[in-house]
Amino acid sequence: MDARMPLTEPDPRLLDALASLNQIGEAMNHIGQDGAVSVETALKMIVESATRVVPGASAVIYSYDSRVGEFDLASRVSAGEWDQSATGDQPRPAGLGMRAIHQRRRVLSQEDAGAKIHPVRAQAGAKSMCVFPLVVADEAVGVLYVYLLDERPFSQLELLMLDNFVNLAAMAIYHAHHLTRMQRNLTRKEDELNRLRRAGLLISSRLRLEDTLKAILQMALEVTSAQYGIFRLLDPSGEFLVMRAIAGEHLNRPLVEALPVNANSVMSWVARNRQPICISDLNAAPWSQIYYPFDAGLQMRSELAVPLIGASGRLEGVLNLESPLVGAFGDDDSHLLQALATQAVIAIQEVRLLDALQEVARLLLSQPYQKVLQHLSKLACDLLDASASAIWSVKDEDLLLDVSFGGYQHGERIPLNDSLTGEVVRSGQPLVAHDLRADERFHRPDLAQSQNWSRALIVPLLPGDGKQPLGAFSVYSSSAATGHFAESEWDKKVLICLADYAVLAYQNAARQEALLAAQEQRSIAETFAAVGDITSNLLHHLNNKVGTIPVRIQGIEDKCEDALAANPYLAHNLDEIERCAAEAMQSVRDSLLHLRPIRLEPVQVAPRIQEAIQTIKLPPGIYVQCETLESLPMVMAGGSTLSLLFTNLLENAADAMDGQGKIQISGRSDENWVEISVSDNGPGIPPYLHEHIFELNFSGRGASRPGKLGFGLWWVKTLMTRLGGSVGVESDGLHGTTFRLRLPRAQVDERGQL
Repeated sequence: MDARMPLTEPDPRLLDALASLNQIGEAMNHIGQDGAVSVETALKMIVESATRVVPGASAVIYSYDSRVGEFDLASRVSAGEWDQSATGDQPRPAGLGMRAIHQRRRVLSQEDAGAKIHPVRAQAGAKSMCVFPLVVADEAVGVLYVYLLDERPFSQLELLMLDNFVNLAAMAIYHAHHLTRMQRNLTRKEDELNRLRRAGLLISSRLRLEDTLKAILQMALEVTSAQYGIFRLLDPSGEFLVMRAIAGEHLNRPLVEALPVNANSVMSWVARNRQPICISDLNAAPWSQIYYPFDAGLQMRSELAVPLIGASGRLEGVLNLESPLVGAFGDDDSHLLQALATQAVIAIQEVRLLDALQEVARLLLSQPYQKVLQHLSKLACDLLDASASAIWSVKDEDLLLDVSFGGYQHGERIPLNDSLTGEVVRSGQPLVAHDLRADERFHRPDLAQSQNWSRALIVPLLPGDGKQPLGAFSVYSSSAATGHFAESEWDKKVLICLADYAVLAYQNAARQEALLAAQEQRSIAETFAAVGDITSNLLHHLNNKVGTIPVRIQGIEDKCEDALAANPYLAHNLDEIERCAAEAMQSVRDSLLHLRPIRLEPVQVAPRIQEAIQTIKLPPGIYVQCETLESLPMVMAGGSTLSLLFTNLLENAADAMDGQGKIQISGRSDENWVEISVSDNGPGIPPYLHEHIFELNFSGRGASRPGKLGFGLWWVKTLMTRLGGSVGVESDGLHGTTFRLRLPRAQVDERGQL
């Protein structure tokens, strides 16, 4: 038969302690859940349980704030039949409670030498006591006092059960403190988010940048409890920080002059290093050596400064807060100020872009498209912090450089099919290059090396409606530049916006040119109609007067036959008079043909040029070379009108070369136009005269040959306008002249017929 140990009844206090622990644990699980259980309730349960496991005892708990090293007297929770609340038993600065916290152990009055019970408690009858520190993760959060009316030591069972209550009390207080801090931080974060939301609204509601910066600065003062603040923005040269907003009370002599970036100051240090700084004491080294006073009449002790840096890495300025208190700012203040600085950067970028677009819109309405493009090229460098920029337009199989800015050095023509910019035009999509010096797609790697280009952002000039790009807008950044626009979607959007305005400039110029051409064509038509009426009337009168000459001569010949037979000289002159009169009438009729409406029809170019060459009978010293004329398609024109055009151009070329030189005539065509070039190797026409040589009253060869150059070219331009074409001149004034005539190509239908 197995021997068995008899079962003994456990101590009722142990059972009560276990039940209390279970009840307290369940209560602690509900602390902070919609206020169902408070920490005070849990602590009350703990001290009551302590008095039950130690009969006749009184228990008190005080919370402790380790950050300031003080007890929270308002947190007192007590229990016990002889406990007297609010009797002045708060922990003494050098009492047993503070000793237990510092030594991180319990203190027993029966065992620790010099352990004196609080006088108030001793007067109430306490003979012995035990103090337990409430510690979590080596952080003291409070103390538990247990007093006895009997002068006896605590039993091991009592101390063991109290240790369990101590751990629960420590966790309850720690949990409460953690929740309080979380709620405090949450409230602060909500307030910060609301202020940031307000800052975002300010960006869209303020018209002036200064107003926006002042509002953001005022918010920064409120949320950080700072007393003084200043915004300094980087000037266009990048060498000075210029004051744009300042805030603070009782300012006497604020120092707001421009601050060099390379100066010995805190804000300059932040600008150079591009990182925030929080200085707890400005009197400490090394800050005391570089501090630049906010106000000559005020003494500041702490400073918080953050850089204003855009998404592309561009430095915009510095936001600075100061306080006369030591340690006024912390990490949370720094993070909040950086968020407000981001809002300020957004405001700066948006205001700068809006101002730029407003200026471009004004230029579009008042300036030639070349000036608009030049302004856009400059704006691209300013807004994107780029080193250089260029605007290209498509010309056949090449890209022509229309404008550039920032010391851009490049050829005026690059291939469309073998270049980085051409790839953007062909694809119609923006392109980012991170290192042009190693990019095989870049057409001129030698230029990237010599100009130290590293990054590039290129966008197409899209006219809309699914049409092919007109060209491309490119910006380049050197490796020494601080901006990284290739990594910023904002910069890409800005350049696309500027590219849209460039497209508007091109389209507006084309519309203006078409409008002027239509107006000129209409004016010429009206002029020719009026001149036609006048000349018809003149021809009628001339016909009446000159037409009678042959009739009268015939009458003389009939009545004076004998006299004429006897005088051959008289007979010959009468015949000449009759012939000249007839030729004069025919010449007038032929000239008037050019004043009548031109009947447009398909015309071959080459035969009309040959007809003009044969008509004018060029001097022997003039050599004419014709190339690629026979293969040109037919144009819409009048046959005699086209011959007259080339006659005038050939006469002008021969006159310009003084009868000695070479004239080269060539042509090319596309889907809509045929272009004929007439070039000579004469002295050329100065560029400043290009716009004047087509005027009616212009004579470029001097008074000795009036009208020789001017009237002929006016006539050429007039006839080209009537034909729906155009004429232009190219010359540097030294090495010959080229006239380019563009005529509408005769269109064919699906069957290949005109």
